[in-house]
Amino acid sequence: MSLKINPVEQLTSEVEKYRKAKYSVNPLFLNRWSPRAYSDRKVSDEELYSVLEAAHWAPSSFNDQPWRFIVAKTEAQLKIFHEFLNPFNRAWAEKAPVLVLIASNKKRENGDLNSAHAFDAGAAWGHLAIQATLLGLSTHAIGGFDKDKARSLLKIPDDFDLHAVITIGYRDNKKTLDANLQERENPSTRKPLKEVIFEGATNS
Repeated sequence: MSLKINPVEQLTSEVEKYRKAKYSVNPLFLNRWSPRAYSDRKVSDEELYSVLEAAHWAPSSFNDQPWRFIVAKTEAQLKIFHEFLNPFNRAWAEKAPVLVLIASNKKRENGDLNSAHAFDAGAAWGHLAIQATLLGLSTHAIGGFDKDKARSLLKIPDDFDLHAVITIGYRDNKKTLDANLQERENPSTRKPLKEVIFEGATNS
C-alpha cells in the first residue's frame, strides 16, 4: 500500500478496484487485506510493539485476555518458525521480517475451561491487523502449519491452543512471487451482505 494514501481517509487504487461496500464504512476496513509479497525492509520494534499493543487491547470474556503472541524477528527465531510452516506458505512467508504465532489459553486463572478463548484470540488478531494497516504494514494469517511441531519447538504448554502464524512486514511488488501466486495477489471480495445477515432467525 502506498504510504501517500491515508488508509482511514481513502481507498487505495487496488482496493477500490476490487472492493465495494454496500453501506458506509471507514476505508480502513477495506484497505486491510492479506498480501503475500514482502520486501526485506525491517519492521522497527516501535512499529511491531504498536501492533501488538493494539492486539492486547481487544475485548475478552471476563477480561481474561487469553491470547499469547510468540514473536520471531531475529534470523535465528525466524529459522525455527520456518521449520513448522507448510511448504506452500513457507515459500512466500519466509520473506516476511516478522512472524507472530497467536495462541490462547484454554483455561481461566481458576482452572475452569474458557469456552471463549478462541473467539477472543480472533478479536485480538483483528485489532493487530487493523493497527498494522494504519502503520502502512501488511499482515497475513496462516493456518497451514504443523501445530505439533510448533508446540514442540517453541515449548508451548498443552493448555494453549495454536491458531495462526501472522506475517508482518512491508509489501513488495507481486512480481517477486511465483507466477501462480501473482494471480492471487489482489484484495479479495466478499459475499453479498444479505447472504450472511439474518434478521430474527436463519432462513434454513
